[in-house]
Amino acid sequence: MSPPIAPVGWSRWLVPPAALSIHLSIGQAYAWSVFKPPLEEALGLSGTQSALPFQLGIVMLGLSAAFGGTLVERRGPRWAMTVALVCFSSGFLLSALGAATQQFWLIVLGYGFVGGIGLGIGYISPVSTLIKWFPDRPGMATGIAIMGFGGGALIASPWSAQMLESFGGDNSGIALAFLVHGLAYAVFMLLGVVLVRVPRPRAEERSDGRPATPDGPQVSARRALRTPQFWLLWVVLCMNVTAGIGILEKAAPMITDFFADTSTPVSVTASAGFVALLSAANMAGRIGWSSASDLIGRKNIYRVYLGAGTLMYALIALVGSSSKPLFVLCALVILSFYGGGFATIPAYLKDLFGTYQVGAIHGRLLTAWSTAGVLGPLIVNWIADRQEEAGKHGADLYGTSLLIMMALLAVGFAANELVRPVHPSHHLDAVTAEKGAPRARRQRAESA
Repeated sequence: MSPPIAPVGWSRWLVPPAALSIHLSIGQAYAWSVFKPPLEEALGLSGTQSALPFQLGIVMLGLSAAFGGTLVERRGPRWAMTVALVCFSSGFLLSALGAATQQFWLIVLGYGFVGGIGLGIGYISPVSTLIKWFPDRPGMATGIAIMGFGGGALIASPWSAQMLESFGGDNSGIALAFLVHGLAYAVFMLLGVVLVRVPRPRAEERSDGRPATPDGPQVSARRALRTPQFWLLWVVLCMNVTAGIGILEKAAPMITDFFADTSTPVSVTASAGFVALLSAANMAGRIGWSSASDLIGRKNIYRVYLGAGTLMYALIALVGSSSKPLFVLCALVILSFYGGGFATIPAYLKDLFGTYQVGAIHGRLLTAWSTAGVLGPLIVNWIADRQEEAGKHGADLYGTSLLIMMALLAVGFAANELVRPVHPSHHLDAVTAEKGAPRARRQRAESA
C-alpha cells in the first residue's frame, strides 16, 4: 500500500481529523481502570493481575512502535492506520471471547498483545506526516493528534461504565462490552484510513539548481541511537510517563480508597467520572502545553512538567486525603503534564534530529513508554497490595508510591537539563538527507 499523496490544493487541516479518528480510538487504553473492578470480581483477580492487560498493551505499544517505525516511514500513514485498525479491533474481539469463557489469559493476549500492537502502530502512524504538513508549528500539530489519544478515555470511560451498567458486571456483560468496543472502533478508525494524505514532494529548487532540502540538522534513526541526546530524552519520557501512568491506570480505585473513610466516600459512578476528568486534563495538556512549547521551547516546557509535577505529588502525599478538591486538582495538573510530555516529545525530537526520520526515531523512543507502562502500574499496585496485606487502608496504601514518583520526576528533571544540540558528526548533509543515503555512502560514490 503506497502512501496516498495529496492532490493539488488539498488542505492540510484535513489531516488532523484523520489522525484524531485513530488516536481517539486507541486512547481507550486510558479507560482500562473502569474494567478493573468488574474483572477482579468476576474472575477473582488481584489489582496487580487485573493490570496485566493494560501493562502488556503499553509494552507492546513501545515495542511495535520501535520495530515498526521504519516501516511506517516507508509505507506511509494509510498502511499504518490499517494495521492499527485490524490489531486494535481484533484485540477487543479476543478479549470478548476470553471474558465469555472466563479465560483471563485470552484477555491478556487480546487486549495486551494483539491490541497493544495496534496501539503502537496507530500511535506513530500520523506523527511524521503531521510534522511534514506543519513544519511551522510542530508542537501544535503533534499536540492535535496526540490530544486524541489522551482524550480517548473521555469518551470511553463513561461509555464503558454505561455498558457495564446495562449489560451487567459479570463475565457475559464484560464480554458484550468488549465486543461492542471492537466493532465500533473498527468503523471509526476506518475514517482515518480513508481521509489521510501525505504532502506532495517538494518541487522547489535552490539558487544553484539543486533540489530544495530540509532545514536544520538531519539525523538518521540509526545515528540517533548513538547520541546521548536520544537516551537523555528516553529517560525524560520514561520518568514523566511512569509518574503519570501509575495514577491513571489505578485512577478509579485510588480516589475511592483515598476517601473511603471520610464522610463523603466516592461512588463507582463518581470514580468513573474522575477517570473522565483525568482524560480531559490529559487531552487538554497535549494540545495546550505542546503549543506553548512552540513559544517557550521544549526544554523549558519539560522543566515545568517535571518540576511542577513533583510539587503536585508532594501536595497529594501530604494533604490530598484531607481535601477532595485539592486531590482532584493536583491529579488533573499531573495528568496534563503527562499528556503534554507525550505531545511535546516529537517536536523535541524534530528540533534535535530534524524531520528526515523523525517518525522512526519517535517509535524507538517509545520503548521508554513500554518501560514506564510496567513500572508505573507495578509500583502503585504492588505497594498497595502489600500495604493492604499489612492491614493498612485508604490513603495509606499509596504514600510510598507517591514518594517514589517524586524521586523519578527529579531524575527526569536532571536528564532534561543535560540535553544539548546534537554534535555535527551525527548529521547527514542536506543533499544526502533529501536522498535518504548516509554521507559516507555518497562520499564513497564520489571517490569511486
